[in-house]
Amino acid sequence: METTTLVQIFGAVYGLLAVIFGAFGAHALKKRLTPEQHHSFETGVKYQMYHALLLMILGFSFDFNVALEKYMGYSLVLGTFLFSFSIYGLVLSSSKGNKMRFLGPITPLGGLLLAVGWFLLILNLMYAI
Repeated sequence: METTTLVQIFGAVYGLLAVIFGAFGAHALKKRLTPEQHHSFETGVKYQMYHALLLMILGFSFDFNVALEKYMGYSLVLGTFLFSFSIYGLVLSSSKGNKMRFLGPITPLGGLLLAVGWFLLILNLMYAI
């Protein structure tokens, strides 16, 4: 599958899931989560939606024909997944009293990949000048 299409699909799927998870967190989980857990869950949803929108914009703005663009797209796709979904797993498992601690180191790894993706976007824009 072409990288451009892949980035657009992940952007759309992440956007859809952010809406669903946001509603789920606001309604179904509201009584089950502590305020701190709810805040963490919302952070995962926000970052997922921000990066879903970014992926959609990038998917329509770049051809992803050069390595730098591909690495940017892959970093953002994987970083979004690792960051947001590890937060969801940590919050939900913690709310059930059985926190999946192995997910703890995955969240900053996802954040690092998101930062790398943004840095590669800056490089792509600088090379376009």
